Amino acid sequence: MPGGDQELGTYYVGVDVGTGSVRAALVDQRGTLLAFADQPINQWAPQFNHHEQSSEDIWAACCIVTKVVQGIDLNQIRGLGFDATCSLVVLDKQFRPLPVNHEGDSHRNIIMWLDHRAVSQVHRINETKHSVLQYVGGVMSVEMQAPKLLWLKENLRETCWDKAGHFFDLPDFLSWKATGVTARSLCSLVCKWTYSAEKGWDDSFWKMVGLEDLVADNYSKIGNQVLPPGTSLGNGLTPEAAKDLGLPAGIAVAASLIDAHAGGLGVIGADVRGHGLACEGQPVTSRLAIICGTSSCHMGISKNPIFVPGVWGPYFSAMVPGFWLNEGGQSVTGKLIDHMVQGHAAFPELQAKATARCQSIYAYLNSHLDLIKKAQPVGFLTVDLHVWPDFHGNRSPLADLTLKGMVTGLKLSQDLDDLAILYLATVQAIAFGTRLIIEAMESAGHSISTLFLCGGLGKNPLFVQMHADITGMPVVLSQEVESVLVGAAILGACASGDFASVQEAMARMSKVGKVVFPRHEDKRYYDKKYQVFLKLVEHQKEYASIMKGD
Repeated sequence: MPGGDQELGTYYVGVDVGTGSVRAALVDQRGTLLAFADQPINQWAPQFNHHEQSSEDIWAACCIVTKVVQGIDLNQIRGLGFDATCSLVVLDKQFRPLPVNHEGDSHRNIIMWLDHRAVSQVHRINETKHSVLQYVGGVMSVEMQAPKLLWLKENLRETCWDKAGHFFDLPDFLSWKATGVTARSLCSLVCKWTYSAEKGWDDSFWKMVGLEDLVADNYSKIGNQVLPPGTSLGNGLTPEAAKDLGLPAGIAVAASLIDAHAGGLGVIGADVRGHGLACEGQPVTSRLAIICGTSSCHMGISKNPIFVPGVWGPYFSAMVPGFWLNEGGQSVTGKLIDHMVQGHAAFPELQAKATARCQSIYAYLNSHLDLIKKAQPVGFLTVDLHVWPDFHGNRSPLADLTLKGMVTGLKLSQDLDDLAILYLATVQAIAFGTRLIIEAMESAGHSISTLFLCGGLGKNPLFVQMHADITGMPVVLSQEVESVLVGAAILGACASGDFASVQEAMARMSKVGKVVFPRHEDKRYYDKKYQVFLKLVEHQKEYASIMKGD
């Protein structure tokens, strides 16, 4: 609950809808979290690669978490900002949920961001080689919205497609629910829907891919009023939504952001003076924000558009107004670490030992690694165990959905030491994936000197240190661990008019907590492991071509 430090007297509420939960925070003008709440949300997986949620369930969870404001004078709350995963919400013409499944369950009206059902559709879209694809690294991802829309048209014509009145990105659904305004955020439409900040929609694209029906009525189903993130919407919070959320009617509600972009906004503008960082005297374009939770996103900005093969963007004003955004990503990171650890024979033993010590399994694994490393640096334990981390395909920079995970160097033993070393090798593989993304961005024209890390994995010191060591760059952690919620609150602060610009709000509300520097003495070892890492994918492609051959 808020402490005694209320002389500022101005607060903002940030709401973050992640993959598994909705979180809300009460944040002051200095970017300090004063209260926090979270609430799990349901997911359904009716078949392989199909992942669904419910917009009613998510809104109900939002209404629970916003009660974090209890105990303060509601008149001191000036603005509300939402961020969410880039999942697809389907409503009919009366804004009622429509089913996105063969079962006809209209409660499940969201195709989740990580859903990979539209593989054949995205393949056909990419075969068109349409010019809009150059803004997504040359190849559209199955996780974007056009292939999912095409899947609905081809598979659920009568029960969903023909009845649909509104297709929302989840962040835009939330801002509509709060304000009654159907305007979309530039962030969602530019990043996931092929909208151009300069030119708008491209009719020829939708016609070429077989979605010409969306062009009708000036694109009313997918959005024809598009606003930069942080813009104040309509007349603010409607009386009905205010009652649901327990917040004052009429407070400013901002055009929203995708969750990873809110994390980027929450960290990338921090004042770094006094930390001995190279980026101190450099423009903000020398910073790469990495938002790492279930998956990871790598956000780099530039003054001029930079086209990076296999990396999404350049997207104008999609995160920081006036800057072009490139977005690299890894489809599974936190989820992959969980998968490797929980699937190991020694997992029950790990669980029991961590519980006995009142530690998380990852805190226990990190201390176990310190125990078994003896005199050598901990990273050297994986000298003959190597992982390629694309268990869910490669998002960047290879943009290859068909790639699989690889592990080489397995032995017959299955004890806790083996589990700890496999966990370490997986964390390192994710960091090598980041290095590969950075190299692609730099060879296309970016110049990056410092990583700004946030999200759940930023709380894991091994994950952070490995990213520093393997990229050779310092890693900045925010003072506020929940940077995504700070980003959402920054949107609310901008919408309230309390700051002149998003940049000013970022500088005031994001603070440096800790800086982790790379251990340069281990560089040669990681350079060698990186060579192996690149060989793994080369070999995987060779195996595939052998198996396809005559």
